[in-house]
Amino acid sequence: MPAPTHQFVRHPALPWAELRVSQQSPHCYRLHMHAEYSFGIVDTGTALFQHPGGTEALAPGDVVLIEPDTWHACNPQQVTHWSYRMVYVQADWLHGQCTADGGPLRFTRRAVRDAASRTAIQALCQALRTGDAAGGAALLRQLLRQHAQPAALPVAASDAAVQQALHCLHQQPESVASVEALAQACGMSASRFIHRFKAATGVTPGAYRLNLRLNGARRLLAQGMALAEAAHAMGFADQAHLQRSFKAHHALTPGRYARGGPDIG
Repeated sequence: MPAPTHQFVRHPALPWAELRVSQQSPHCYRLHMHAEYSFGIVDTGTALFQHPGGTEALAPGDVVLIEPDTWHACNPQQVTHWSYRMVYVQADWLHGQCTADGGPLRFTRRAVRDAASRTAIQALCQALRTGDAAGGAALLRQLLRQHAQPAALPVAASDAAVQQALHCLHQQPESVASVEALAQACGMSASRFIHRFKAATGVTPGAYRLNLRLNGARRLLAQGMALAEAAHAMGFADQAHLQRSFKAHHALTPGRYARGGPDIG
């Protein structure tokens, strides 16, 4: 069986999008979220797609649609290899260019199995490779017309204390403030704060902040920042800490990600 490979494609004509191509991957991913909208397709193999709506089985040709800040994981069933492609689209760009009111969207379904969506995702991946910005934008609008609608307020907004903590984490993910300090600012004990936070978001405050830091480091690396600088900017203890965390979440090292790949192994 061919060795697993991971490649990232960033075309200067489409600075608002990034393509990930993973082939024959055996890697399993922890629950995570992205700052971008994610559009994906399974090329070979099968996987289990875990998201807030439940867990769904994916087969070749199936499409996944994921909103920003949505915790999810896609992993191969049992110990098998699978291949997939993911397109990540900057949320602000998509809101400004592909929606009528510039507001956030939610997908009516996160796992889709139909020929039109499959063809659109395949064409979108090709547009990112060739630098067809107009074609890529048109394909995104097509997918959004078919599968998206204006978003309601996030669940966490119903808990004012958690919303306050989320605001702090998003504003300063690199901050060294402890969970105890966040809890104190919300007027509750650390254990109660963690319980409330996890009930609202599905993960602990520590896992949430780590994911924000990794997303920030990924953005900085894609912009050309050196690894050590990105680690410092996002609050990691050192370069090695970023490397370990990044590989655990993305199945490749941050250096390989910055170069685009392909990364073998």
